[in-house]
Amino acid sequence: MTATGTETTRPATAPEKTISDARERIDALDDRIIGLIQERMAVSAVVQQTRIASGGRRVHLSREMEILGRYREALGKPGTSLAMTLLELSRGRI
Repeated sequence: MTATGTETTRPATAPEKTISDARERIDALDDRIIGLIQERMAVSAVVQQTRIASGGRRVHLSREMEILGRYREALGKPGTSLAMTLLELSRGRI
């Protein structure tokens, strides 16, 4: 604001522009990630329903261990936490 109370706009500096552009990209990536998680949840529901309908169990623990291992290998220890969150979202707590 200026002394007269009007707002002045100034061109974004190079760092501000870089940050702004990067944040827009992060937001777009987050939207895609959320969409993929929702899709994963829907596919998981089909697997669970089919497994239960055919007399199986809702959760297949050896499959979940494979998923945990894949995320841990790709992302390190935090990957395990991420995979656990995805599994919980997809099948609920066991």
